[in-house]
Amino acid sequence: MFWLKKTITYCLMPLPASLALLVGGFWLARSENHRRSGRFLSFVGILLLLITSHRQVGLRLLAPLESQYPAVPELTANTTISPDLAACQYIVVLGGGHTDMLGLPASSKLSPYALSRLTEAVRLARALPTTKLITLGPGRSGQDTHAHVLTTAAISLGIDSNRIIENSLGRDTEGEALALRELIGSAPFALVTSAWHMPRSMGLMRKAGLNPVACPTDYQARANQTFSLNDWLWGIDGLERSSWAIYERLGTFWAKLRGKI
Repeated sequence: MFWLKKTITYCLMPLPASLALLVGGFWLARSENHRRSGRFLSFVGILLLLITSHRQVGLRLLAPLESQYPAVPELTANTTISPDLAACQYIVVLGGGHTDMLGLPASSKLSPYALSRLTEAVRLARALPTTKLITLGPGRSGQDTHAHVLTTAAISLGIDSNRIIENSLGRDTEGEALALRELIGSAPFALVTSAWHMPRSMGLMRKAGLNPVACPTDYQARANQTFSLNDWLWGIDGLERSSWAIYERLGTFWAKLRGKI
């Protein structure tokens, strides 16, 4: 079921879907009897790619997800920490992927999403010195788990190894929620993940009986405050934002369909 879900989700992403429509359209267009259908599919594929690659489309799709939970503000010596955050016993950083390339420090192995999440977790850990940091994420056979790479990077950023708990049992956010329930029960914890991933994560965690406090990071829908022509053009970043927005909505739909949120 896990890999079936991943495969179906991948096929519904804008780029694979657009390419599938284009290839199917070109193939049908080779036949005299299906030329019109082939041209129509090709047109739909190009249109889908153009729409989802536009930066404004990506921003508009992703911004509603990122705006549901506010970021934790700067935490200085004079800052009053909110009661919910101050009550947290743990800081949980969700996995975000890494490379197993040899010769790189752990922080360079992490994906941009994972590095942003870890940086926020380290920031919170310094402001909440009595908390434990929990790193999550599985790994490939014979390779370091993602949780371990996160741990190594956190230590390199100054976090005491005695404060860190590794857990690599969950293969996705739903699995991580179940693993956390076994590990910490109903203890309050700061949940650190990308802002666009936070709504689904909070829903899954709460449904699993956990007590998370949202601490979003890795904001991608950051529009310029003044007009910029570049914001109204097409780009890989627009396609990426659209893809994450669609991915999260599909994940939320699937979780709600199964009663997990």
